[in-house]
Amino acid sequence: MTETSPNWHTSTYSGADNDACVEVADNAPGVVRVRDTKDRTKGEVTATPAAWDAFTAFARAHTA
Repeated sequence: MTETSPNWHTSTYSGADNDACVEVADNAPGVVRVRDTKDRTKGEVTATPAAWDAFTAFARAHTA
């Protein structure tokens, strides 16, 4: 099995003023990677696509 290099992009769920930026890479089968745009040295968090979908649905529903 070969590792797919993350194709990072700024999440559409980041703050409008770029004050809460996260990057997401969802190009690998079965995994979504998330990292802090402003401090990439902190590493990344991984989730299944289903868990990421549930999280973003929750965030959309609870955004003021």
